[in-house]
Amino acid sequence: MPDYFTDKWWHTDPHSGKVVCTLCPRECHIPTGSRGFCFVRANVDGKLALTTYGRSSGFCIDPIEKKPLAHFLPGTPVLSLGTAGCNLGCKFCQNWDISKSREMDTLAGEATPEAIVAAAKETGCRSVAFTYNDPTIWAEYAIDIAKVARREGIKTVAVTAGYISPEARREFYQWMDAANVDLKAFTESFYRKLCQTELAPVLETIKYLKHETNVWQELTNLLIPGENDSPEETKAMCGWIVDNIGDEVPIHFTAFHPDFKMMDKPRTPHETLINARQIAIDMGIKYAYVGNVHDVKRESTYCPGCGGVVIERDWYELGQYNLIGDSCKTCGTKIAGVFDEELNRAGDWGRKRVPLRVMPV
Repeated sequence: MPDYFTDKWWHTDPHSGKVVCTLCPRECHIPTGSRGFCFVRANVDGKLALTTYGRSSGFCIDPIEKKPLAHFLPGTPVLSLGTAGCNLGCKFCQNWDISKSREMDTLAGEATPEAIVAAAKETGCRSVAFTYNDPTIWAEYAIDIAKVARREGIKTVAVTAGYISPEARREFYQWMDAANVDLKAFTESFYRKLCQTELAPVLETIKYLKHETNVWQELTNLLIPGENDSPEETKAMCGWIVDNIGDEVPIHFTAFHPDFKMMDKPRTPHETLINARQIAIDMGIKYAYVGNVHDVKRESTYCPGCGGVVIERDWYELGQYNLIGDSCKTCGTKIAGVFDEELNRAGDWGRKRVPLRVMPV
């Protein structure tokens, strides 16, 4: 597939002649014939090219809860896709074979936006998720898919680290329906040392999503032993969340497992996740979850009014569903999120994960 030349988010440095990519805060200055930090945005003869447009590292139908999203069309299937590369340099990356790939052979599938949306409709998916690697770096492709999806009544989900420039995020998020933002830690030192990036732009994205868009947002915090798992840091993060985006944005505390360049770290103890979730609740966050562990009690959603279970989860399998529209069946308290108000029930996709081949249309 030929390179896709973009007219967005770049200019030429008048002194060096290099292409300056302004998609994310790195603002890579890219010489002719070279690539930016993310590896997929390249200077080709003085123009910025997105080398992965129309190419995917694979397609799969997942449960929406796997993104993770707990308050967005529960129980429904989502068509997931990613490309290659990343604009962060996380040493603990758990999708490193895709996000850190420098091999275009990783991109096994080619598909137009129309073909992807057609596949979603044919397989009964309610949404398309841009995931596996950060869709920020292939924003043009994601936006084009999202435009077709919106026209066809399919929703879109961005699974992202939130590291995007103010200019780019305005256009990117106007086409998204939901986002899970990976808030990796709550210190600049962690972001610099383990992600080769900064925390502040991520916090700005989180605030932007809450206050300037209609995008449904949830947060994920992967707790790494000895790095970002102290009660003090969790308390500071939860305090910031309540003060800046309110008490109804769900947060998922997930377990780390040794991977990529952090094989020397142990798995996150279950107790650490339990404690972090309790801190969030004590700080006033209404919806807090644990992830990457089996814990039905702490994976389930509870009504902040009466305390009863409104959505029961066993991994990605749903049990009790006690919502009428978006309200608790028992006491009528409104539950924040995006729910199927016509059916008054959850989807029944369960925990299935089905690889998919997207055919041309």
